[in-house]
Amino acid sequence: MFSKLFTNSNEGSIDRTPLTDESQIEEIINLSNQKPVLIFKHSTSCGISSMVLKRFENKLNKNEGDFYYYYLDLLQYRNISNYVSKKFHVYHQSPQLLVIKNGEVLHHNSHYGIMDVAF
Repeated sequence: MFSKLFTNSNEGSIDRTPLTDESQIEEIINLSNQKPVLIFKHSTSCGISSMVLKRFENKLNKNEGDFYYYYLDLLQYRNISNYVSKKFHVYHQSPQLLVIKNGEVLHHNSHYGIMDVAF
C-alpha cells in the first residue's frame, strides 16, 4: 500500500549501473578516463535519501550521455561502500555522490548538497 510513496518513480528512466562488486571499482577508474563517473550511494530505508535520489535523477535526465552513472544500494552492499570510501579517501555518508574523473574524486557531497555537485 505504501510502497508507491517510498519507491523511486523515476526508476528505469535513467541508465544506471548497479554497483555490487569491488571489482567494478577498477572499471569505474578506467571509465573515468573517458568521461566522469558518478557514484550515488543510497540508503533505501531513508526518506531523505529517496527524495534526494529522485531530485538528482530528474536533474541527470538533462545531461544524460555526458557521464557514466553507478548506483550503490547501501543496505545490500555496505561492504562495497566501505571499499569505495577507502579507495577514494572519502568519508562515508548517506546519501552521497562521488564524481570520479581520471581515477580521482573530482567532487563529492552528501544530502541536499548533492544537487550542487558539478560534473
